[in-house]
Amino acid sequence: MTINCEVLSVSSLTNNTYRILLKPAQPVDYKAGQYLLAVMGEKDKRPFSIASSPCRQNGHELELHIGAADENAYASEVVKAAQATYEKGDNSFLIEAPHGNAWLRDERQRPLVLIAGGTGFSYVRSMLDHCLSQGFDQPIFLYWGGRDLSQLYANEEMEALALKNSQLTYIPVVENAPEGWSGKVGNVLEAVMEDFVSLSAYDIYIAGRFEMAGAAREMFCNERGAERDHLFADAYAFL
Repeated sequence: MTINCEVLSVSSLTNNTYRILLKPAQPVDYKAGQYLLAVMGEKDKRPFSIASSPCRQNGHELELHIGAADENAYASEVVKAAQATYEKGDNSFLIEAPHGNAWLRDERQRPLVLIAGGTGFSYVRSMLDHCLSQGFDQPIFLYWGGRDLSQLYANEEMEALALKNSQLTYIPVVENAPEGWSGKVGNVLEAVMEDFVSLSAYDIYIAGRFEMAGAAREMFCNERGAERDHLFADAYAFL
């Protein structure tokens, strides 16, 4: 379904990463972990995870986190289109929603491992916010990886959430650690492998490139006992 949206704001989260807040002309009925398509043309529709939780605004507002470096025209053109719509003050920003089969299976209430790289954080943020706001008490392990700490733009927010919610364990992972860094360094999937002897009891949600999702399925299932039908990623629809 194509929906016109007003752009309520376009703000910078960190260098080349933007937060876009949309107000659709009609509420969008979606599940935590689904994505929308930004309609740039009849045959040009670009997917972005919905960072907001469906239980917060009941589909009346949608939040996106878009990494849009200058060399990434695919994303930066969407940010520019949103900025143009915001400046015009109309509702000409078009989306199609909802999409994706890797949504949160909250009825299962199994312990969760949420894994994201970079702005893939928007995918797991929606699910995390939904779980916490609904009072779920199962253990949640959130792993967020980036090249450096600046890419983990909500790091302080996640640290504060983990302090407030005993069921949440937040593990940031950076490839290039700043001086004095006491957290994990390296690859986010390797960090998960280091921390778990077995993943058989967990539902695992992964946001990242196809090769990351494929590597996660191979490593977790073959070496840590994860069950294939307990792994979720939009990439698996194509792998």
